[in-house]
Amino acid sequence: MVKKINIVTGKPHTYTQKEKIDNRSAFGNALEDLGKINLSQQNSTPIAVLDCDLIGSVKTGKFAAAHPDHFFQAGIQEHNTATVAGALSVEGIVTFFADFGVFGVDETYNQQRLNDINQTNLKLICTHNGIEVGQDGKTHQCIDYVGIINNLYGYKIIIPADPNQTDRVIRYIASVWGNFFVGMGRSSGPVILTENGKPLFGDDYQFCYGKADKVREGNQAAIISMGGMLSYAIKASEILKKKGYQVHMVKVI
Repeated sequence: MVKKINIVTGKPHTYTQKEKIDNRSAFGNALEDLGKINLSQQNSTPIAVLDCDLIGSVKTGKFAAAHPDHFFQAGIQEHNTATVAGALSVEGIVTFFADFGVFGVDETYNQQRLNDINQTNLKLICTHNGIEVGQDGKTHQCIDYVGIINNLYGYKIIIPADPNQTDRVIRYIASVWGNFFVGMGRSSGPVILTENGKPLFGDDYQFCYGKADKVREGNQAAIISMGGMLSYAIKASEILKKKGYQVHMVKVI
């Protein structure tokens, strides 16, 4: 088992409100950039990306077009792909497996359990989580992803709040050994801003796993949020602020 990783994470990209980009596209852009920076360097750890016939939905297309020798289209074989991805990850390859949450978590839970037991180095990126995927039908709504992955001791869970945090999370997990689950929804959402109107997860932000991010200052109440729900939590805090309540807000996992 090779536990040494040599990946240059590159310069994070900061998105603005005008770009109207979703988290999964930010993932795809960061992945393409990681490939561009590292796959031409002899001393860099190889990168592999695996997909189950969802290239347009999980946004692996840019990486696949730029680095076809490092992209593996497995078709509708989620169980096999999860196993292959885990195996590749312990052979000195930074391995990304991108899928819908209902397939990458629910459908392949036993394979992820075995990856956990085998202490793999898998970067499991799952999109279309939660109840916002009505367009894809009720069979594709994965609402138990946090609880299920939490059963696996070796997996670290990250639910980015916006495209900027997603970009920084993807660069971070590529450079760190271990199993990571990064979950995101289907739809685009707003860039999270500070009270001064600047991107909260912008140029001055550095992702630190396990650290809660302070979003708003307050001393009368507190709101704890994660992922795409953070923008709704901010709206709630603004309503409360107009009523005279100072709400402290943090984003977790």
